[in-house]
Amino acid sequence: MPEPWRTELDDARIASGDPLGGVVPAHLTLLGPTEIDAGDLGRLEEHLADLAANMRPFELHLRGTGSFRPVTEVVFVAVVDGIAVCEQLESAIREGPIRRREQRFPYHPHITVAQDVDKEALDRAFLELARFEAKFKVDSFTLYTHGTHGTTDSPIGTATPWTPRQVFHFLAE
Repeated sequence: MPEPWRTELDDARIASGDPLGGVVPAHLTLLGPTEIDAGDLGRLEEHLADLAANMRPFELHLRGTGSFRPVTEVVFVAVVDGIAVCEQLESAIREGPIRRREQRFPYHPHITVAQDVDKEALDRAFLELARFEAKFKVDSFTLYTHGTHGTTDSPIGTATPWTPRQVFHFLAE
């Protein structure tokens, strides 16, 4: 997520009380957190590099908010243009070495701004970002690494900050 929108969305997630605010940067997920054996990481990076080499930059348009309630307690900023490219890229990523990963929900490109917070915080995030809008060119995607420490007190454990491992730039003309 480019600036200035990244900071705005990061701040909104932190303000909502989301336990991952400040740990997970504003982003559009192409593949959710996935445990990968260290021996498979190089193959995944090669796969992602091949995908990026054949991608063209595209415009992403974000506008307003949405929610996955009542299925999951999540409020997000909606993608209104660029959905098809995100879906194609997500599908292509799954054709690589991590295809075995099960999905809990169908893929829906979005930017999470509140999750694992009470109803009032979800409602507030939904209303406060209802007029949010951003348009920008997407010319790369980033592979992040992260971990958790323990899982006894929380379903997410104690999250460690996401760390950019590699940026994959689109090379197709």
